[in-house]
Amino acid sequence: MANTYTQIHIQSIFAVQDRQGLIKNEWRDELYKYITGIIQNHKHKVLQINGMPDHIHILFGMRPTQSLSDLMKQVKQDSSKWINNKKLVTGKFSWQSGFGAFSYSKSELPKVINYIKNQELHHTSKTFQEEYLQLLKEFNIEFDERYILKSVL
Repeated sequence: MANTYTQIHIQSIFAVQDRQGLIKNEWRDELYKYITGIIQNHKHKVLQINGMPDHIHILFGMRPTQSLSDLMKQVKQDSSKWINNKKLVTGKFSWQSGFGAFSYSKSELPKVINYIKNQELHHTSKTFQEEYLQLLKEFNIEFDERYILKSVL
């Protein structure tokens, strides 16, 4: 796409199926590297990735060569397959359907990077559900409560 110039920064958030805390410290960094590789292979640039045992935040620069939905589908599909092939969890690992995506200007990136880096500290005072609902409300995104990241069964 000659003469196409963009600056698109997206924070994507998605959860483990039923928000189970399955992402373990022992292999978390390897998972983040794998996900970073998936995103980079599609010519996008990961700026920060981190999360908790039940969810992940990824901040990346997105090129307009692919839809966000297609990229997230690939990330979730390939990383699930990777976790299952390595037998890192008992049973079958899967991500919950859907994701959240929020766009930021370049001036906001340091704040968002810091926020993602400090997920563990952030979640000492706020649950994932509270965090996610707050983002949806801050960005004025309409949502149906019935489909907001189901709690652990």
